[in-house]
Amino acid sequence: MKNEVSEQIHVLFFPFMAHGHMIPVIDMAKLFSSRGAKSTLLTTRSNQEFLHKRIEEIKNQNPDLEIGIKVFDFPCVELGLPEGCDHVDFIISYRKPDAGDLLLKLFLSTIYMNQQLESFIETTKPTCLVADMFFTWATESAQKFGVPRLVFHGTSFFSLCCFNTMRTHEPHKKVTTNSTPFVITGLPGDIVMTPEQANVPPEDTPMGMIMKAVSESESNSFGVLVNSFYELEPAYADFYRSVGAKRAWHIGPLSLFNREFAEKAQRGKKGVIDEQECLKWLESKTPGSVIYVSFGSGAKFTNEQMLEIAAGLEGSQQNFIWVVKKNEKQGEKEDWLPEGYEERTKGEGLIIRGWAPQMLILEHKAVGGFVTHCGWNSALEGISMGLPMVTWPRGAEQFYNEKLLTQVLRIGVNVGATELVKKGKLISREEVAKAVREVIDGEEAEERRERAKKLGEMAKAAVEEGGSSYNDLSRFMEELKCYKVEKVEEEDTTCFTLWNAFLVIVNKLFTIQ
Repeated sequence: MKNEVSEQIHVLFFPFMAHGHMIPVIDMAKLFSSRGAKSTLLTTRSNQEFLHKRIEEIKNQNPDLEIGIKVFDFPCVELGLPEGCDHVDFIISYRKPDAGDLLLKLFLSTIYMNQQLESFIETTKPTCLVADMFFTWATESAQKFGVPRLVFHGTSFFSLCCFNTMRTHEPHKKVTTNSTPFVITGLPGDIVMTPEQANVPPEDTPMGMIMKAVSESESNSFGVLVNSFYELEPAYADFYRSVGAKRAWHIGPLSLFNREFAEKAQRGKKGVIDEQECLKWLESKTPGSVIYVSFGSGAKFTNEQMLEIAAGLEGSQQNFIWVVKKNEKQGEKEDWLPEGYEERTKGEGLIIRGWAPQMLILEHKAVGGFVTHCGWNSALEGISMGLPMVTWPRGAEQFYNEKLLTQVLRIGVNVGATELVKKGKLISREEVAKAVREVIDGEEAEERRERAKKLGEMAKAAVEEGGSSYNDLSRFMEELKCYKVEKVEEEDTTCFTLWNAFLVIVNKLFTIQ
């Protein structure tokens, strides 16, 4: 059914409750509003303050943009969960043995927000819903009211292709051990991984059921929005559209829609270091001489590993900025830092304890490389700034992103990580120092730097008027204006068979009051 009436597009954005998921969605809401749409972000009370601050900062810089927030109540108490568990940072800092189970329960329990979402869709009648991959039930909720649901994974086309082909061909089941290499069947580029790195949960586990539901809800959705640009991974963008999603639009890099100094400085959160102080330190360094080290908002290393990182950075004899997410109380001894370390490295090293103004740092001419966990937000920011990287994947889809950086784009150097961080393999100081030196001034450093620089230039061109991402967003918005899905009647339960089975697991895991 076609709707030819021209009217303002209203997009509901529903990000998962974690900084790494919310930050690109804030950028996306800003992007859509800058192109004339109305944007509303849906969240829970524990995340309201974070989103509100970011949106107010955006409005201060762009007063004409139409962006708002709608807050849902998350039933923590009713489900027998700790108050505040709807904020992933809370779970990360939840220093109890069952913190992992708590995160799994959060994934599962989001279905209890479906009635609030449906009520809001029914009363506001948005043009579409852009919901995080983990809200697998959102496709059916939106279809009840004839509203198309878009999926946002927050990762690359390459990783999405890997997930798709792994589910289809299951090459990880054809090798004998978790450390045995295999080629991902059917994927362009002969990408080699191990089952450990592929990180595919068995289908009969709760996480396996979640990922199966992710795949099914995506196949029934209107399409997928991807934070990438065509020139970065053309073979995989084409492959994904041909064998994966029915529709997929590349609209990134989303971070590049922060153009003003204040927008870059405060993207995500206000840094714990004064931006000018940080930039003054960088100005004292020669171009390309500084390595930036950050492992994302959810990084947790053992003290033993932190000591190796510290010694490796010192041993590399390179200037460095190291962002550390440690939760020691003020006055407590920092057991992860060698005695006298900061005094010894004064002038060569800068340690930032907490949130850093990452965009401002990465774009500075003094920075010549980036040590990253290969989360897609960070990896794409590094790509956008034309930087070669030291890759240190730790979990989730990060080993896939690493393969893109090292094998396909050839702008990354692996630090030596070969398995999930939970396995506890220690990366030595020698390995850290070697990888840092190789990125900054190794034999192939100049060629790697040139490749990275060209990708950075293409990234910036993609989001400008007439660029590939700019044009793909235009195509998406035009298609959205004249598309209307058929309403799914509530008594039609054929779409909900998976969730009927899924709720059995949910109810076993929760104490429903």
